[in-house]
Amino acid sequence: MINSLRGFRDLLPPESDLFARIEAAAREVFGLYGYQELRIPTIEKKELFVKSTGDTTDIVEKEMYAFTDGGGREVAVRPEGTPGMVRAFIEHNLGQTGRNAKFFYVGNMFRAERPQAGRYREFTQIDAEYIGNPSPAADAETISMLLALLNKLGVEGCSVELNSLGCGDCRKNYREILLGYLRGRAERLCEPCRGRIERNPLRALDCKIDGPWLAGEAPKLQLCPDCAAHFADTQRLLGAAGVPYNVNLNLVRGLDYYSRTVFEVRSTLLGSQDAVAGGGRYDDLVKSMGGPAAPAIGWGMGVDRLAMLLKDKPAPDNAPKTFVIAASKEAGDRAFALMTALRAAGISSDFSNFTASMRSQMRSADKSGATFALIIGEDELKAGTAAIKPLKAPGDQTPVPFADAPAQIKKLLQG
Repeated sequence: MINSLRGFRDLLPPESDLFARIEAAAREVFGLYGYQELRIPTIEKKELFVKSTGDTTDIVEKEMYAFTDGGGREVAVRPEGTPGMVRAFIEHNLGQTGRNAKFFYVGNMFRAERPQAGRYREFTQIDAEYIGNPSPAADAETISMLLALLNKLGVEGCSVELNSLGCGDCRKNYREILLGYLRGRAERLCEPCRGRIERNPLRALDCKIDGPWLAGEAPKLQLCPDCAAHFADTQRLLGAAGVPYNVNLNLVRGLDYYSRTVFEVRSTLLGSQDAVAGGGRYDDLVKSMGGPAAPAIGWGMGVDRLAMLLKDKPAPDNAPKTFVIAASKEAGDRAFALMTALRAAGISSDFSNFTASMRSQMRSADKSGATFALIIGEDELKAGTAAIKPLKAPGDQTPVPFADAPAQIKKLLQG
């Protein structure tokens, strides 16, 4: 027997139903905010992720599934969605359509990291990106939309952590201050941080080993007047929208392209690995990848971790409303036509095997969870009727003409 790879899994019912419910809710909320769906390739040029995400990030250094394909090209399976979204925005001139460049997508990501609760090497992510609007209102709207989705799903115990990383000038000044601080404490840093502090000292703040003690001791970023005003306006608008948040000056996020507003949504129900979703501004990324100067903001949400918070919520009833049973081959033909008519009327319907005994088919009907059985025996076949039998409550069988069965079932389901 060949088993699945470690960190990869089959998604089975009812969890697959839960994933579908999360994705359906996301599409509904995105529609309210004017977002359009964009589907990007699973495999891209490796340089896309190195250039955008940063060559000192854990994603690029340790987690990315990269290889040389049969044509000698260096490619990678996508570890995150934003670089591909931005590439598509540039390649297809999506900023020239006249509409707000608001896009979302649902898809699987791949990272070679250690599997743990809610984290897999292949995982489903929902991304939202708003490109072209520099306003703090775009920041507040993006965060509000994320909270609206979580509220719609009934997710509890969530809080928004908020910070600003400033613009390029803010980070340039801070980089020099932080670099001097880290050089004087190099012996306390873990080996990866010692190896990259000259290239990217800010990465130490996001390190799982050094980040906690640096959060309490390292100098803080000082925002320029413009960035400070942008951050203040974002907070004011979030307050106007009734979105609760907590300013966390230690929140960094692990990707090089972030600027100004960054945020995470965390849940007290997930333990130490408490992040449900996160994102922020990336005002310089589009231009750095060869596109126009286009400020942007977005977020990504891991569906696997979100599903952990919803697994105990009542699941929708996916059982068929009707289960059709036939007593013979000829009755089976009529039953099949009846089942087709029921589905055309929007009534879910199922069957087992029309050549099996009536008792066997009734057992299958009971196991299906259906509300009603529609039985076509020899007597019903001669009379041109089907017998409606309640399966979830006591009740007698009621004959109904074939043509009237869909309407009668609808009335019974409503009443």
